[in-house]
Amino acid sequence: MKDQLVKAMALDGRVRFYIDRTTDLVQDAMDRFDLPNGSADALGRVLSIASIMGSMLKSEQEMLTINILGTGPLGSIVVDAYSNGNVRGFVANPELTPEEAHLPVRDLIGLPGTLIVTKDLQMEENWSGTVELQNGEIGQDFAYYFTLSEQTPTAVSVGVKIDENGVVEAAGALVLQMMPDATDAEISICENVLSGLKPMTELIAHYDDSSLDQLALDLFEDTEVLETNPIAFKCTCSKEKTAGLLRTVSKEHLKEMIEEDHGADVTCNFCNTTYHFDEEELKEILEENEKNLTESEELESHVSEDQGDLAA
Repeated sequence: MKDQLVKAMALDGRVRFYIDRTTDLVQDAMDRFDLPNGSADALGRVLSIASIMGSMLKSEQEMLTINILGTGPLGSIVVDAYSNGNVRGFVANPELTPEEAHLPVRDLIGLPGTLIVTKDLQMEENWSGTVELQNGEIGQDFAYYFTLSEQTPTAVSVGVKIDENGVVEAAGALVLQMMPDATDAEISICENVLSGLKPMTELIAHYDDSSLDQLALDLFEDTEVLETNPIAFKCTCSKEKTAGLLRTVSKEHLKEMIEEDHGADVTCNFCNTTYHFDEEELKEILEENEKNLTESEELESHVSEDQGDLAA
């Protein structure tokens, strides 16, 4: 089975739930950054839940960013998620000492810490919600976030299993949310389902030869699968966008890159892709910057002259 995300409803629409298989995209992230197992486990858990949260957005123009800021050796984890379920992200300090390599995720992240979710909903200001990390295991932390910041009672199960050779054997997440009109009986049914749930990595591995649809159908008797979509670790960077960043660099720094380094390599934090710019490309950017600066100065000069005429 390839990575995918399932959206479903059950109990006459009074519970909604999302399941994703993220085995391949976590492997992709691990390979891109050459992550040790512990760092890949922590990042993989956040990527798995972020994919589901991205799929909750209402339009293709919207996106969200998750920041996990702990006091452990990983420093922070940053993940972007999009409405199609695609994600990208990185760990600030992925390298681990031999002693740290054996620590559980909660200790790698470290408490106290915060979980921050920022949503770009294409409005004047972004929406942001912040909660304290509960145990650093990620699943319970996000369940607390949903319940406190979004006022939606939520259960979260997430897991990443990596073998000793750095191969991701299984990864995925389940997010189950109760609707406001859920009855006590329906809440009890959900509690019963969750109490009997196997670890997420076991479920992903068990259903790997079938589909996530079948897993969703097996959770509740009246499951209605709404959507099943492919998901991936996918960055939105490009050489063109990176050139745009270089246009913000000072003239002196650009000249230094040209005269001393004879080029520049710019690496994307989110996907570790490196874009090379040779001397000619940097000269074009420098010339364009100087041209824009001249035009801007001329415009300011004309505006000042016009204001002087009005004053006179």
